[in-house]
Amino acid sequence: MQIESTGNGVIAWCEPLAQHLTPAQFQADYWQQRNAVIGQSKGRYTTWFVEYNQQQWVLRHYWRGGLIEKLSRDAYIYTGMQRTRAIAELALLEKLHAEGLPVPRPIAANVERFGIWYRADLLIELIDGAKDLVAYLSTQTMTNEQWQQLGQLIATFHNRGVYHADLNAKNILLAKGKFYLIDFDRGAIKTPASAWQQANLARLLRSFNKEKTKLASLNFCSEHWQALLKGYQANINN
Repeated sequence: MQIESTGNGVIAWCEPLAQHLTPAQFQADYWQQRNAVIGQSKGRYTTWFVEYNQQQWVLRHYWRGGLIEKLSRDAYIYTGMQRTRAIAELALLEKLHAEGLPVPRPIAANVERFGIWYRADLLIELIDGAKDLVAYLSTQTMTNEQWQQLGQLIATFHNRGVYHADLNAKNILLAKGKFYLIDFDRGAIKTPASAWQQANLARLLRSFNKEKTKLASLNFCSEHWQALLKGYQANINN
């Protein structure tokens, strides 16, 4: 990862093509004005899919959540550049991608400071043909073998000590038969331990159950979860 000052912040990049990006290119307006937006994903906020020199990227702004959101939608207290949400996530993705784990290829991050605060944005690779599991399971089914493969994959991350702060059904993608984990904001490398690993799994189960209450036809049931756990237990280093 290379870092360059922008005056009131920095831009960090892993992808050589992103070396000369400016802060303006981390704003949706820039891409909209050039008809370079190729898609979007809407949750609480919009994530943009953009195209740049024949590469397809995902542009995500860091938004606050919870009660603090009422005070500030996107400002964070600055405690050091390496501890900003964007730089920390970019660095983690760079490590995991280099090790061959199925995560999006990191592109670049933008951090802009103002006083004791900062705002941040992240660019990552758009995985071709990917759907998150909520979108996928709303129209299609996965075999028990696929659920076991997903459990094995989560165990692989856990064996490496990868803590995912928000492991949920929307942060798991399926593309051409391969699973990916996305959104490593507040993620970290930890010493493997049953407590946080089980908490990760419990969070994922709550996510599936929550989505099932929203969409009764979602192709998820207890049998699928047991298949996931079977794959997980077969691969976890106890």
